[in-house]
Amino acid sequence: MKFILNSICVFIIFLCTTSCSTSQNAESKVNTKTILEVTTFKINADADSMAFAKRDAMVESDFTSKQPGFIKRQSAVDEKGNYAVVVYWKNMESAEASMNKFMADPAVADYAKMIDGNTMKMSRYTIDKSFDADESQFVEIMSFDVKSGTNLESFKETNYAVEKEFTGNRTGFLERIIGVNEAGRQIVLVYWDSKENSDLSIQPFMDAPISKQFMQSMDQSTMTMGRYKFLNMELTNKEKVVALLNSFNTGDQAPIAYINPNKYVQHNLSVADGLAGFGEVMQHAPPQGFKAKVIRAFQDGEYVFTHTEYDFFGPKVGFDVFRFEDGLIVEHWDNLLEIQPPNPSGRTQFDGETDVVDKDKTATNKEAVKGFIENVLLNHQNDKLTTYINPTKYIQHNPSVADGLDGFGAAMKYFAENGLVMEYTKLHKVLGEGNFVLSMSEGKFGKGEHTAFYDLFRLENGQIVEHWDVIAPIPAKSEWKNENGKF
Repeated sequence: MKFILNSICVFIIFLCTTSCSTSQNAESKVNTKTILEVTTFKINADADSMAFAKRDAMVESDFTSKQPGFIKRQSAVDEKGNYAVVVYWKNMESAEASMNKFMADPAVADYAKMIDGNTMKMSRYTIDKSFDADESQFVEIMSFDVKSGTNLESFKETNYAVEKEFTGNRTGFLERIIGVNEAGRQIVLVYWDSKENSDLSIQPFMDAPISKQFMQSMDQSTMTMGRYKFLNMELTNKEKVVALLNSFNTGDQAPIAYINPNKYVQHNLSVADGLAGFGEVMQHAPPQGFKAKVIRAFQDGEYVFTHTEYDFFGPKVGFDVFRFEDGLIVEHWDNLLEIQPPNPSGRTQFDGETDVVDKDKTATNKEAVKGFIENVLLNHQNDKLTTYINPTKYIQHNPSVADGLDGFGAAMKYFAENGLVMEYTKLHKVLGEGNFVLSMSEGKFGKGEHTAFYDLFRLENGQIVEHWDVIAPIPAKSEWKNENGKF
């Protein structure tokens, strides 16, 4: 046991010898062979992630940045709570000396207690490119062995060609660093200005010919891949919401701090107002807890809206809308429905396009959806239907309706023949980001039940080409647990 604890301590000490800031020495920008250290780990289940981030920054300021040979340190975490520490040193001797010097420092004790030493992995790589991506907020880290028998010089040429022919041309790309350790294991770090731009490059990367050539040289069984957001950087409101919803899966209490404890207006009528109402729901979670998988997330000014697959008192699909003030959530709306089987076209309530594009067209797309709701659904100007909906491409995710305008027409015919209604009476809110727009409307559905309609639309060239929705009844006021109303 003493040996294990000492081993863990050495790993922790190694981690703590590194830092989160850039050396002011101009030599750090010289193109020379330097040393890259990469350490991955998890923190203990009872460790507070925000407290860990603060302590991590203190370790840097109190020790690491002062060490000879230090260039740069970055601490980062992914959406599942996996941490990575990336450190640049001028040479191997500096890295070793820093670790040895720190071993006697008692200040590491509280930091070490937060880390699960059994999850830690570390390696050092030689690189021939200096770090130059200070504006980065997000990094992809991939390590792997090349296949046995691979011509290493040819592989190296391919590796460099990935940046020249693909990655270097992507929006938001900042730098790509490659390295190799003494055992021949390869590493690639790709720095981005944001997670969003990294996300948008994943599928195009998989499809690019040069990427396929690059990946064919890998021993896939040895590959590890992580995508990390840097610590001690201000999260976007969208990222705060995603973290809050993901905390259902991890049990992490820290994201609750993104809710304003003094002002939290709740529009879910089954939940009491304020943070206390939120806490009460969480206390009634089943033994396995609640689960949330965010499928799509968008930000429109002070609003964030999400499309989420829940296990929340049973499998559900939900749209959530959060309003922020001064970086904290102060208001929440949602619409939830039990998950249904695939529709007549085989589509589910979750699949379909996810990439946000055309951000410069957000306002125009919001106006198009507003026009569709007001002119067609509220005022029944059906002759304008094809003005708003693409007549040759209309992908439908409503669980009862098939693709295309024919599917929409067949559904309306069925309603009419069976004495059912789908009547929009008021449009309350339209939110959008790029090619995605969410509308929140009130009306009647089925046998005339008071209903909330949440519709998510994807647009291309100013027309609606894809649609998801959650249609849920509004309970009688006698059943409300708050007085804020559904909208």
